[in-house]
Amino acid sequence: MSLSSRLTLPAVVGGLVMVLASGIFAPPVQARGYPVDILAQVTDVAAWDHLNVRRWPASYSRKTGQLAPLTYVWVERCIEVERSTDWCLVERDTTKGWVNSKYLTPADI
Repeated sequence: MSLSSRLTLPAVVGGLVMVLASGIFAPPVQARGYPVDILAQVTDVAAWDHLNVRRWPASYSRKTGQLAPLTYVWVERCIEVERSTDWCLVERDTTKGWVNSKYLTPADI
C-alpha cells in the first residue's frame, strides 16, 4: 500500500471533523444590535414603491420577491457588512430572502 493511500483516509476524516466542528462551535452570524427571531415591519418605503427581497445579501443579487410598505415579516437573522449596508434574512408567506436592514423596524405587537 502506498503512502498516499494510507494518508488519504485520515486526511478525509480530519477534514470532516473540522467542517463539523466549525459549524457547531461558530457563533451565530448576526449584526450587533439587531434583534433576531422577531417580527418586524417594512418601513421607510414610499406607499407606491416596494422593498426588493434578494437571494443573497447584496443589492446586485437576484431579486426573489418584493414586500409592500408596512408589511410584517419574520426576521431570521442579520449580518453586519463592513463598508456597506447591513442585511437581514426575512420571511413572509412564500417570500424568503435578504433585505436591507435600514428598511426594517421591530414590530410593537
